[in-house]
Amino acid sequence: MRLLIISDGHGNAGQLEKLSAVAEKADAVIFGGDFAEFKKPETGKPFLEKLVKLHDTIFSVTGNCDEPEFLQELENFDICVQNFLSYFEGLAFAGSGGGSKFTGTTPNERTDEELVSDLSIVSSSPRPDSDWNNLVIITHNPPAETKLDQISSGAHVGSPGIRKFIEKHQPLLAVSGHIHESRALDEIGRTKLVNPGALAEGYYAIAEISFPGGQDGVVDSLELFSL
Repeated sequence: MRLLIISDGHGNAGQLEKLSAVAEKADAVIFGGDFAEFKKPETGKPFLEKLVKLHDTIFSVTGNCDEPEFLQELENFDICVQNFLSYFEGLAFAGSGGGSKFTGTTPNERTDEELVSDLSIVSSSPRPDSDWNNLVIITHNPPAETKLDQISSGAHVGSPGIRKFIEKHQPLLAVSGHIHESRALDEIGRTKLVNPGALAEGYYAIAEISFPGGQDGVVDSLELFSL
């Protein structure tokens, strides 16, 4: 299975058009939030409308630049996994939207408890963790203390709660965005981590997943690309 991974479009719908040939070869698209341009929430809906034309199968969450009520738009287009669980071709998808409280200048900043609560459908399940071996999580805010959450000063600004979730449940793949300068790959235990970089700046990633034993997925490759 091939996943096209993008995030942080910030209203730049023209970049989606450049991805059309890449999207045609993908089985599904993951979008890690921030449909809208900074302080221009009205740019989110046009970007969303272009995104849903890119592929028939999309999994997404909101970003910190998106108004909290924009979540309803994702639900209307049936691409939302924020506080939801979706299944596709042997994979389970769950997500957390918004960003950590930091600058106070964006509309969808949340406490760490709120960010992690979006994943409660997994963490509160009585199922054993081994049942989540094919789980993919999409969190706009990256996990703490990784290559994915460093700002230009070098400080780590990711979510401790999301990191703890990954350490406990060990999903197959964890996708995040938000920190533009931390376009990177990393690992926490068996979990592959990716921040594809901002699509607004021309960046994306591709994950290739296979099921060699017929049950548990394996990330065969995970690569960063630019348009």
